[in-house]
Amino acid sequence: MLNPCPEILLPIIAQKKHPTMYDLPSEYVGDAGMPDEFHPVQSFFLSTTFQTPRYSAEEIFTATDINLYYTLDHPLWYKRPDWMGVVGVSRFYGGVDLRASYVTWDEGVNPFIIVELLSLGTEKEDLGETTRSPVNEQTPPRKWQVYEQILKIPYYVVFSKSEESLRAFRLVEGSYREIELPDARLWIPELEIGLGLWDGEHYGLRRLWLRWYDAEGNWLPTDAEREQRKTELERQRAELERQRAEQESQRAEQESQRAEQESQRAEQAERKLEILREQLRAIGLSPEDFSS
Repeated sequence: MLNPCPEILLPIIAQKKHPTMYDLPSEYVGDAGMPDEFHPVQSFFLSTTFQTPRYSAEEIFTATDINLYYTLDHPLWYKRPDWMGVVGVSRFYGGVDLRASYVTWDEGVNPFIIVELLSLGTEKEDLGETTRSPVNEQTPPRKWQVYEQILKIPYYVVFSKSEESLRAFRLVEGSYREIELPDARLWIPELEIGLGLWDGEHYGLRRLWLRWYDAEGNWLPTDAEREQRKTELERQRAELERQRAEQESQRAEQESQRAEQESQRAEQAERKLEILREQLRAIGLSPEDFSS
């Protein structure tokens, strides 16, 4: 299936000329510290519910906290999104391997949506509120600049777990414009799914979580929920089969009882008829004279 935004396609460069995933691993070398427990839990929840009718599971790649390499001019420069979703690309690298990083010029497709989970150390940069650095040989551009101006990612979402607030931005004419979310839900027509705040229990904790939903507004299930639903449907099917078999057995028993009752009634009628014949003979009459 074609990528929904052709302008974000990159020319596929011969791997032998430029670094690939194997040359640019996802080793964390920053000094901002590792994310808290919420980050991987929420990000995994996003991945397990990211299902779009526009693409098969084999055409979707999601990633949590891996290096996203974005320019051949500086192949060692990268950003590290909390979560990203890519559509129209193989689920596995080259169709056969798990990714250590995501190298845009090697993959040929940019992420379609990125989600950042705000924290005190990165909030200003995630929201593009830090001073923009000039792009030069020594200074990499800020995260906002990379997503908006270099990778041109169509949708950028930020979520604050402390404030339980969701903000979303859409790329319009080369710049991010914030989308009004009156019901804390973002609908993405290109994917025919939406992203919203779900109040429920996940990972043993009840709170507001980011979760995907379908065109009818139903929350998309996780793999575990799909298996649970499948098991419940199988149980219901087995119960219906048991009830149907029981009903068939009851009908067969009822038919047997009716046949037995008919047989008994026929026997009783025959006995009464024989008694009547005996009475006729007793008074010197022949039963045959009364037969029609």
